Amino acid sequence: MRAFREAVEAGDMEAVEALLAEDVVFTSPVVFKPYPGKAITAAILRAVSKVFQDFRYDRELAGADGRDHALVFTARVGDRELTGCDFIRLNEDGLIGELMVMVRPLSGAQALAAEMGARFEDIVKEAEARSASPS
Repeated sequence: MRAFREAVEAGDMEAVEALLAEDVVFTSPVVFKPYPGKAITAAILRAVSKVFQDFRYDRELAGADGRDHALVFTARVGDRELTGCDFIRLNEDGLIGELMVMVRPLSGAQALAAEMGARFEDIVKEAEARSASPS
């Protein structure tokens, strides 16, 4: 998923958002319930791009059908190092229909949960504002 990887690495969150399907489902590494929809997914990704420090993709794996991708990354949240993976499934139109993130170790996931939790009210407000405005 070269376009997604390049957009994330460049910090181009508008380009990242353009790759998301309207009905994308985001599954967080620290919250049980998935988040459906482009607006909330984009808002979460924008926030996490500010929370992660020293972010880099280290590896990319692809499924045989070209629809499934795994991007392995490393990052830091405060003083916690973490390793993670973005699992991406493209829909029939070639847009991201599913994005599931996993991170380890537990201390890194806890640091991520705390930082994102502190921002979540603003994330929801941003998503609601974007959903209400015409595209």
